[in-house]
Amino acid sequence: MLKPEILDPQGQAVQRALPRLGFEGISDVRQGKRFELEVEGPVDDAALARIREIAETFLANTVIEDFDVRIEADQADSAALAAKAES
Repeated sequence: MLKPEILDPQGQAVQRALPRLGFEGISDVRQGKRFELEVEGPVDDAALARIREIAETFLANTVIEDFDVRIEADQADSAALAAKAES
C-alpha cells in the first residue's frame, strides 16, 4: 500500500466515483497491490524472515509503500484443520 502521506490518484478517482454509482458513506479509498507466495515446507520464523526480506528488497518500494506479511491458510489446510478439530 502507498504510505498515507503519498498522493493516491487512483484511490481518489474511485472515491469520487462511488457516490455516482450509488455507494455512500465511504470517506477514503487507497489503492494497493497484493502478492501471494506459496511456501514449500513449514512457515516458521526463518521462512517469515525470508519473506519479509523479499517484500522489503524486491516487492515493495519502501520509499513510498508500506507492506504487511500475513499467513493465510488455503482452503485445503482449513478443511484439514476443521476435520481435526471435529475428531
